[in-house]
Amino acid sequence: MNWDTEFAISIIPQLLQGLVVTIQATVIGYVVALILGLAVAILRRVDYIGPVVFVVFEFIRTTPVLVQLLFVFALAPPTVAPLTIGISVLGVHYAAYTAEVYRSGIEGVAKGQWEACRALSLPPLRVWGAVVMPQAIRKVIPPLGNYLISMFKDTPYLFAITVPEMMFMAKAIGTEAFRSMEAYTLAGLFFLAVSVPSAVIIRRLERRYAAV
Repeated sequence: MNWDTEFAISIIPQLLQGLVVTIQATVIGYVVALILGLAVAILRRVDYIGPVVFVVFEFIRTTPVLVQLLFVFALAPPTVAPLTIGISVLGVHYAAYTAEVYRSGIEGVAKGQWEACRALSLPPLRVWGAVVMPQAIRKVIPPLGNYLISMFKDTPYLFAITVPEMMFMAKAIGTEAFRSMEAYTLAGLFFLAVSVPSAVIIRRLERRYAAV
């Protein structure tokens, strides 16, 4: 199949619409993963609740995200938008990973810091908010950034539940016009245009916080 530049230019607006949905799913899903992952990391330190939380999120972490998407999509009421399902599943799935990152950062806080907090009888909210998390967050920023890129690259799975993200749009264009090469090539270039600069920023963060 020969490359048709005119056709490629004509489909850019449609692919950009898909890219907007892709970025939207990534950003919102990532925020969910950051917040839920932190909650999971803290709950894992609570007696009785911790083991249950660990088992649940370990199951989520070791199950393919595509399977989770299809399973939730099949069980969800028809009134729930596929994009909402996709964002929720991606957020919960990656929360299982960010929870491990947070856990490593929390455990990296020196034992003396915890003992000092107990000696001063600081309330738990003060301990976590003023002592533990400011130290832990600085250590986990680079790996958390890596999961942002991973989530962005996993958004094409939303195609399976009819979310009109970029790969969905590329396939729709190819099916309608019987020309897939231009659509998939441009989609790949758009993915690179977003992921490469993001990777560069994350590498800089890694170097900045390497000594922390």
